[in-house]
Amino acid sequence: MSLAGLLFDADGEAAEVLVSAGDDHRSRGEVVAQAEAIAADLTGRGIGPGHLVAVSLPSGPDVVAALFGVWRAGATYLPLNPRLSPTERDRIVTDLHPSTVISGPDPANWASVPSVSDETDSQFARRWGAEVALVQFTSGTTGRPKAVPLRHDNVLDLLDGVVGSLRGGVSGAKSAAPAAAMPNLIPVSLSLWAGIYNVLFALRVGAPIVILDPFTTTGFAEVVAREGIRSTVLPPAAMTMLADDPAVDDLAPLRYVRSITAPLSPLQAQRFHEKFGVAILNCYGQTEIGGEIVGWTATDWRESGDVKLGAVGRPHVGVQVRAIDPQGAPLPAGESGELVVRTPAIDRDPAMRSELADRMTDDGWFRTGDIGRVDAEGFVWVEGRVSDMINRGGLKVFPDEVAEVLRLAPDVDDAAVVGVPDDRLGEVPVAFLVRRAGAAELDADALDALGRQHLAPYKVPVRYVTVDALPRNEIGKVLNRDLVEQAGREGSGV
Repeated sequence: MSLAGLLFDADGEAAEVLVSAGDDHRSRGEVVAQAEAIAADLTGRGIGPGHLVAVSLPSGPDVVAALFGVWRAGATYLPLNPRLSPTERDRIVTDLHPSTVISGPDPANWASVPSVSDETDSQFARRWGAEVALVQFTSGTTGRPKAVPLRHDNVLDLLDGVVGSLRGGVSGAKSAAPAAAMPNLIPVSLSLWAGIYNVLFALRVGAPIVILDPFTTTGFAEVVAREGIRSTVLPPAAMTMLADDPAVDDLAPLRYVRSITAPLSPLQAQRFHEKFGVAILNCYGQTEIGGEIVGWTATDWRESGDVKLGAVGRPHVGVQVRAIDPQGAPLPAGESGELVVRTPAIDRDPAMRSELADRMTDDGWFRTGDIGRVDAEGFVWVEGRVSDMINRGGLKVFPDEVAEVLRLAPDVDDAAVVGVPDDRLGEVPVAFLVRRAGAAELDADALDALGRQHLAPYKVPVRYVTVDALPRNEIGKVLNRDLVEQAGREGSGV
């Protein structure tokens, strides 16, 4: 099945509002008609299966129509964030060579890509095939983002796994929601996989879509109240912003938030829950395998929310997760190692396994690159990235654990920790700190004392660097590579 069917084959009245963004409200009929027009224009240009179509549009109804118009034409979708610099945009276009760039609702304004040949397109088709729905990029927090092909059937399988878990184990067919169904609020950019995925999720369960981009704390609270939103998704950075904002003290009628894009730390989950009384349904997934594969359900929260706060949840329908040691042997429940996963798509799809070959174990498990554990009840806990882990003279330091402790300091607004080379120990932790507004200069001795109160001595940073803000990508993840470079240039701190 093509994902285009989520729009074109869905039940629903043509006059009902399907997509809203601010004051722009589009009916189902209008979105379908616009998507059909885009598909017809692409087909008229000779663009179809095996061709890549880039879309660079602000988040809103136009980009939803473009997404399904590309799929209606049988082509593969490439999201281009309109906020990219010309250099970043040109690099992506040069590397992947889309057949055209949709940069506005009027086809006359679409950018053509010069020197597109049949040979170029056939190479694309041979590499990924017409069954590829879209090409998405990894977050690029530790290096250059990597292009990842996502297939129609694999994305649909993952969607149904999530829907099945939320419905108590019943997966499969789409459902039509009643006319008064709660909208699916999407507070992230539709150029990100998290945004696109939640558009697809809304259509899979028959819900209308409300888009909020850019995210603001007061704007989010207003939409929640106006639309009667009882559950939604939020990146950890957005939850931290809401917990910190004194102007927002109520998110009624919100009851559940699903944390997306990155694991939410136990400290930030607790702060958000205590302020708003909202249940935190953490989740976990990776772009390379199509998205969310582990998550909380409302039932799990009611039964284990207090004792398992900080876990990313339990595997969705058909997904297996375990931790392995450095030699690849499975570890007992509760022991930490690299997390490896199997999904129905990985088991079924040789092309997917081939694309992921450098990260597949000999017995068919995908190496996530994350360190964590699976407890006796099946809950998955993520402790950090293998690539981020700091090896201080043979002792393991997880940067997120240290950063969470430093955020407890009253004058620290934000924190990140990275490993930098050291001649004697190999690596040592260095902390980058953002002061709270109006706070005095940070005291290294006080920070050391705080660290030693909560951490083993070898985990305490050797240096503290005060910065105005941490470098983050579109979804709020800290760009560690930028901090490592800065640490190499600066030899002193507070």
